[in-house]
Formats: sequence, C-alpha cells, structure tokens
Amino acid sequence: MTDTTSRALALLNLLQTHRHWPGTELAARLGVTERTVRRDVDRLRELGYRVESTPGAAGGYRLEAGSAVPPLLLNDDEAVTMAIGLRVAATQQLVGGPDVTLTALAKLEQVLPSALRQRVNALAASVQAPRIGEGPVVSPEVLGEIALATRDTERLRLRYVDGEGRESVRRVEPHALAPAGRKWFLLCWDLDRDDWRTFRVDRITVVEHTRVLFTRREITEDEIEERVLVASSWSPQKVEAAVVMELPLAEMQERFGPWWQGATAVGEDRTRWPVGGSDWREAMYGLLWIPEGVEYTVALSEPHRSELREAVGRLLRALDAPEPDDAE
Repeated sequence: MTDTTSRALALLNLLQTHRHWPGTELAARLGVTERTVRRDVDRLRELGYRVESTPGAAGGYRLEAGSAVPPLLLNDDEAVTMAIGLRVAATQQLVGGPDVTLTALAKLEQVLPSALRQRVNALAASVQAPRIGEGPVVSPEVLGEIALATRDTERLRLRYVDGEGRESVRRVEPHALAPAGRKWFLLCWDLDRDDWRTFRVDRITVVEHTRVLFTRREITEDEIEERVLVASSWSPQKVEAAVVMELPLAEMQERFGPWWQGATAVGEDRTRWPVGGSDWREAMYGLLWIPEGVEYTVALSEPHRSELREAVGRLLRALDAPEPDDAE
C-alpha cells in the first residue's frame, strides 16, 4: 500500500469519527500540509465519498451522506460490535429481511481477522438477546458459515441430528436460508439422496467447507416457501392421527408434492400418512387434502375422535337440510 493510499485511508477514518474537522487539525494529525489534505480529499471524492468543505479560518471538512453507500472503515471495537449486533438480528429477525441481515453478517465476518472473530464468538455467547416466543437456540456462527456458502455456491458437509437424536453426515448444496416462526431452515440439494432436503439449522452441529463450487439448480421462490412451510409444520403435534389411503406411495408423492413427508408404503397399493395439529380441527383440515375418490381409514385417539365425529355429523345434517330462508 502506497503512502498516498495509506494517508487517504487515515483521512477517511478521521472523517468518519467526527462530524467536522478543521483543515489545520487534519493536517497536524496526518503530519502533512493543508494543501496535501485538500488533494487527499479530492481523491476520496473520486472514490464516491461526499466530503463537504467550508472556507475561512473556522472552515474545515465533514463527511456527508451521498446517493450510494461507499466503503466504510471500522476499527476493531466497531467491527466486533457490528458483528455481534448482526448475529443477534439474524437470530431474532430484528432487521427487515433475513437475507439482508445474513448477507451483511457474511460480508463482515469473512474479513474479520482470527483474533477479532474469537472476540465476536466469546462476546456473542454472553449476550442475552430478547426472546420472541419459545423456540430452539440457533448458533449464529453456524448461521453465518451457511450464509457464506449459500452466497458463494459452495458445497458443504454438515453433521446433522434429526428429531429422534440420530446423527448423520450430509453432503449438500445450500440454496436458501429461511426463517419460519422461531426456527431457521436450510433448503439444500442433498447429494447422497439426490433430492431436495430441508434441515433445521439448530440441529446442525458442524459445518465443514469443501471449497467445491456448484451450479445452482432451478427452483422458484414459491417452491422454496412451500418446502420451508412443510418443514416447519413437520414436528410433534398435540393431536396426531394416522391415515391409510388406498393409493400407492409413488402416486401419493406425485399428488401431494412436498407434503408427502412422513408417508410410508403399506404394501404395494396403500400409503400411511401422518396428520395432526394443535386440535382435532387442524387434523381434520389435513384429511380434507386427500384427493377426491381416494378411500381411506383414520386412526385418531379419544376424545378427539368423538369430537370430530360430532362435528362431521352436524356438517352432514346441515348440508342435507333445506337451504335457509333469506326472508326476515
């Protein structure tokens, strides 16, 4: 780095720390003449920084906001503080969009020296962020590493623990990180399963970078949103039921799309599919998605079974009754 460049960076750092600097003081701080300060200010202006100057004995320079965001210089404490703040924002969804937060976090952490990264990890672990409802704890470090790989289209090797505590190593191509409620999900192409998979980020314990790049596969925003919705819905429910439908598993998968998750074959011609929800009404809603004409049986424990039967009975009687008279 040339002396001119180093001096311009030092000048920029000074301009960012105070609202107004007298030209004489800047020259004294930098150990140059006021004429040199003017030339360095002109260099910063050419780089897109809006530096305003006022003439006279009380005149000087100040850095103003422009039409675009130029590069910022941060000292060590400022960089650590911003990284911690972005980590909290990413896990708490405090910024106007997860992609913006994660991109900013990825850019910052990518250039942090090792010593500063260790400070961020140590301090972030002691920061108690405000809780928004109940939910699992997501590692900001894991979130940041996955965000970097997603941005750079880099294959990852993940160590993942499923809902039953089984650990596995997955080789994936990360495509999208998305929040749903208090959880974060990674949508990726699983190289070993040769299919799309959605993983809960709080269950990823280790992220290994492979340095192998990949070409993004075609998937729409709607498909991403639906797959994340399916994954966020796939958890133990207060009310659970099991449906056995007269439909082969392959045909059921084709008709249900990503909502087939959890289904298993019962012989060659039938499929078992779990449904559930917070109460019997949500379980009934799942039953309504079974295709028209497909016969099925359902296992639902009491008292939910009786409650559902009573509600369906009233519905049938209402449909069989004469239409209500609109006259008052």
